[in-house]
Amino acid sequence: MSRHPKPPNSTSASAPSNTQNAPVLPAALIATNVAKDYGDGPALYPLSVRVEEHERVALIGHNGSGKTTFLRIATGLLEPASGGITIFGQEPGSMVARSKLSYLADTPTFYDDLSVWEHLEYTARLHNMTAWEQRAADLLGQLGIYERGDDLPSRFSRGLKQKAAIAIAFIRPFELMLVDEPFVGLDADGKEALLDLFDQASTAGAALVVATHELSFVSRTARTIALRDGALIFDGESSQAQARGLVAVEGTATQY
Repeated sequence: MSRHPKPPNSTSASAPSNTQNAPVLPAALIATNVAKDYGDGPALYPLSVRVEEHERVALIGHNGSGKTTFLRIATGLLEPASGGITIFGQEPGSMVARSKLSYLADTPTFYDDLSVWEHLEYTARLHNMTAWEQRAADLLGQLGIYERGDDLPSRFSRGLKQKAAIAIAFIRPFELMLVDEPFVGLDADGKEALLDLFDQASTAGAALVVATHELSFVSRTARTIALRDGALIFDGESSQAQARGLVAVEGTATQY
């Protein structure tokens, strides 16, 4: 029997806001000479970047450029070899950092015995949300999977898994979202729904860092950071970024 409270609203799901009466906070993310070596060579050369509150950043680069390594360090899932990162002034993985950070990984993972709806409920309650049911229904509706809410996402196709993971990432409140290749597996409607959710999160005041090969997304951001072979090769206005050239494997990494 469905546990959905009612069909999704006809309008898009609005992002939960953490901005009401919020105190002044430090930068959303500060990386200071953060580096990683897996033993067979550097995966990430010393990298220093700062992402302010409300910023919307595209993180681009070829496969193996260091994007996922950087994001996993920022979430606390991976220890750096040197240097460090803070999330609103806190260590990655700390309770405070985790309460402010939502992470959408490149490979969705789920509990084998929980439905999509149960994943949403678990995540919402974990973050002390009380009025979460309608937002959950609206997210599923916006992503086109409302009718699949009682199904097990572990058995979904790649595209449906991605949509379920997106809903789970957006059900909770956050002030910073880190996203790794979110457009993979999505159909055109799914991509448009995700772009709308990014817009809503930005409007609500969240900072976004989106690692992607979807170069059209770059034009929807104010800032682009590009990595190549683990090194920073560009950090500047998206309007100045030659995105297609920045994701090329060839060339020597030059920081500027």
